Amino acid sequence: MDTERQNVTLSLPRQVVLKARHLAVERGTSVSGLLSSYLEELVHKEPEYECARQEALAMMREGVPMGVNEPDWTREQLHER
Repeated sequence: MDTERQNVTLSLPRQVVLKARHLAVERGTSVSGLLSSYLEELVHKEPEYECARQEALAMMREGVPMGVNEPDWTREQLHER
């Protein structure tokens, strides 16, 4: 993993920043640490998400067997009296 760090400047609503600072204090870290952890987790999960997404799309394209067969009756048989 790349250990070189790069600074990023963000512009966030004041209330978000205040709440983030309180959250960081409660967790014993900094706002930068919170954001760093969250972004690293997000980046690491993305390949798993994309794989699951592609599998789901393939299943939708192919169709999923629902256990339903062609009926062995005709419309006329259903409406016989």
